[in-house]
Order: sequence, then structure tokens, then C-alpha cells
Amino acid sequence: MDRYWRVAIASLDGKVINEHFGRAKAFFIVDIARDGTWRLVEKREVVPLCSGGQHTWEAMANHIGALRDCVAVLVSQIGPAARRALEINRIAVFEQPDYIDNALSKLATYFTKTNFTVPEE
Repeated sequence: MDRYWRVAIASLDGKVINEHFGRAKAFFIVDIARDGTWRLVEKREVVPLCSGGQHTWEAMANHIGALRDCVAVLVSQIGPAARRALEINRIAVFEQPDYIDNALSKLATYFTKTNFTVPEE
């Protein structure tokens, strides 16, 4: 894939987007091509951000740092502070509890129709 969108997916099983951003222990990192095809790059382990509904800004910074190469995250849920922190760091947020295949197809269509920026390699 020459140019692609790198997306982080919060999933427990790699099949369904079924994890809250702050509780995620791992993100499945995929590259989506303009034609809608995608490939799994890696399963990226992270320390869960939330503990008892609380988180620190240092933990948030570490979580965002782990996803810095992604243009978007797909999650089942996300809190407003985490959403804002990602958006400030130019990472788009999509709450889309769905099968990963379905969601990535929709996301590729959205990216193409809206001329979402494809980063230079």
C-alpha cells in the first residue's frame, strides 16, 4: 500500500469493535488503502488508561503517544476528555460498535468522500 490511513481499533477479539478506549489493553493497528482494502499491521499492547473510572493526564499522554502514528481510532465508547485529548493530537475518534470488517469499509468510504488527509510516507 503506497498511501494509507493508519487506524487503531479497540477490540477484545480482533473481530468486533467492543472495547472502551480507556479500558483497552490492546489496539489492533490496521492500514486502510483508498480502495477500501486493509491489512493488519500489529496488535499493540497498552496499559489501560482507566482505573476505577479515573485517569491521570500522564497516563493519557502515554496512551496517545502509543497511537501517535494513527489518524483515527475506532472504539465502542470513549469519554469526553479522552476524545478531546485525541482530537487535539490530530487523531479522529469514531464510536462504532460493529464488526471490524464492516466498520473499516464504512470508514474507507467516509475518508474517500470527505478527502480526509492521507499522510505522506
